[in-house]
Amino acid sequence: MPEQPNHRTAEDYWDTFWPKAGEDSGGVPAADRMHWTQYPFHGPGAEFLAEPKTALEIGSASCVAGVALARTGVDVTCVDFSPHQMERARRWWSDEPNVTLVEEDVLDYLARTALRWDCVFSDWGAAWFIDPDVLLPLVLPRLTPGGRFAFSCVEPLAPCFGPQIVYGNGYRGEALAIVRWMLSNEQWTEALERHGFADIEVITLPGTRPGWVGTTLGTAFAPR
Repeated sequence: MPEQPNHRTAEDYWDTFWPKAGEDSGGVPAADRMHWTQYPFHGPGAEFLAEPKTALEIGSASCVAGVALARTGVDVTCVDFSPHQMERARRWWSDEPNVTLVEEDVLDYLARTALRWDCVFSDWGAAWFIDPDVLLPLVLPRLTPGGRFAFSCVEPLAPCFGPQIVYGNGYRGEALAIVRWMLSNEQWTEALERHGFADIEVITLPGTRPGWVGTTLGTAFAPR
């Protein structure tokens, strides 16, 4: 597998290119519903996580999903290593109840914390930007017995499965490499099984129109 890009490269993507591409436009988001797919109001909302009391969002960006979940009464910790993303999160949500904002690399945070959560989730977040053989062994110990790991990401283009290096700057300017793990449902299932998860379900939710890009949705559980 290719090596993870260094942190400076990944920060360039979230802190420099992404805001310039227009992601910052539109003001404070509503954060009134969790959106697990790339199409608004398509697919599940917070019910995808059942009813946890505590949750950890990994790769939370500006924490919109985490805040939407917290507004249902869940205590949510949002972790992201991008200074730009977390500055926005603090500006928007610092007074939001039930939300803890942590600016730190997800892998470092998972490795150092002794806390456990009923749910760890990645809503188009860290799960497809980190080698699952590195991430999943760190996630499992951070779940309470029977706790849920849930993730969503874009449906991969068959047959191009596995880690893929892509340009992260819209093909303009200096080369900016981003690695995404574009796994098939079977590859996700095998990785989760290999690292000790149980009751695994990974599906593809089709797009909103025939032929449109779908979403990979996965859940798995820590042993009880």
